[in-house]
Amino acid sequence: MADWVPKTRLGQMVLNGEITTMSDALATKLPLREPEIVDILLPDLKDEVIDLNMVQRMTDSGRRVRFAVTCIVGNGDGFIGIGRAKGKEVGPSIKKAIDNAKLNMIEIKRGCGSWQCGCGQAHSLPFEVVGTSGSVTVTLKPAPRGVSLAVGDVAKSLLTLAGVQDSWGFARGNTKTKVNYAMATFDALRMTSRMRITDEQANTLNIVSGPTGVNYAESEQQED
Repeated sequence: MADWVPKTRLGQMVLNGEITTMSDALATKLPLREPEIVDILLPDLKDEVIDLNMVQRMTDSGRRVRFAVTCIVGNGDGFIGIGRAKGKEVGPSIKKAIDNAKLNMIEIKRGCGSWQCGCGQAHSLPFEVVGTSGSVTVTLKPAPRGVSLAVGDVAKSLLTLAGVQDSWGFARGNTKTKVNYAMATFDALRMTSRMRITDEQANTLNIVSGPTGVNYAESEQQED
């Protein structure tokens, strides 16, 4: 990291100390093209391999084997990214997928959107969101405290790394295709940042964009 020489304007601003948080970096609307930016602004980032497939192809020179990897990264507190990569070896392919996930980082909104709760803490989703990818459609709904993540395993991994503690969800389509399931869940989480809200709604539902200071991914690991 000490030898990193930024090649983009955003990278130079981060290295010079003009931008100190991931929220400020995304707010600039400048393209995120260097994974080192995320490494500096989110040092506590965690990653997980969602899908690893071996792809074989016959050519004139023989059989060629490549690996297709899908990874997610998140800090457990408002930021999540997903990336895919292909390569001849597993290790480099995973590293490339993680770097691609860092370049696809988004900031999500959280809140207490369940009428059954009203605790005023940003532990769940602020409203219902829907995401699609291929044949898969994922719907995520706010849930009261204590429900935990009532979703599939793939969606649970994304929500945990994003920092969502309680949520109801269901999916339609071929959810056995983990890549589409993960991408649809990611698309649903992206919708939280795209949804426009008023100041009154933000105060009523305690909607927070980005970090809250509570890392739910670490909390879950400690409980286990």
